[in-house]
Amino acid sequence: MKAYLGIKFHHDNRNRDSIERISQILAECGFETICVRRDIEQWGATSLSPRELMIATFDAIRSCQLIIVDVTEKGVGIGIEAGYAYAHSIPVFTIAQAGSAISTTLEGLSTAVGFYQDSQSLHECFVQLGLLVEDTEDTDGEGRAVPEANL
Repeated sequence: MKAYLGIKFHHDNRNRDSIERISQILAECGFETICVRRDIEQWGATSLSPRELMIATFDAIRSCQLIIVDVTEKGVGIGIEAGYAYAHSIPVFTIAQAGSAISTTLEGLSTAVGFYQDSQSLHECFVQLGLLVEDTEDTDGEGRAVPEANL
């Protein structure tokens, strides 16, 4: 299953560790992830015009079965990505570090919302969201939960 990761990007890649940790946990559970900063912009090595970037982003979202947005840091792009996915009937799973505020709009379009304490508790956050399961019931045979929106 392919998942799009929406997260605030920084030109200095200061949250690269967070992007890589989220992607790593999902990969360990069989998800293929796509993240614009990592996969399209190649951590800043590739520069696209704003229009090219949005076209590439929307293409990437449409290629996925779900999106996960981390709103620990606010970003207009994250809201655009979530809204686009929702408009195309792609389930939106929202995560944030505990204590972060989530807008009622984003909460309203999210299939599920989960909070994590630190990078070590991300796996448990994904279990609580129903993306990963501890046993094999309601999974796709490889330990990944089948999101309710796709059942």
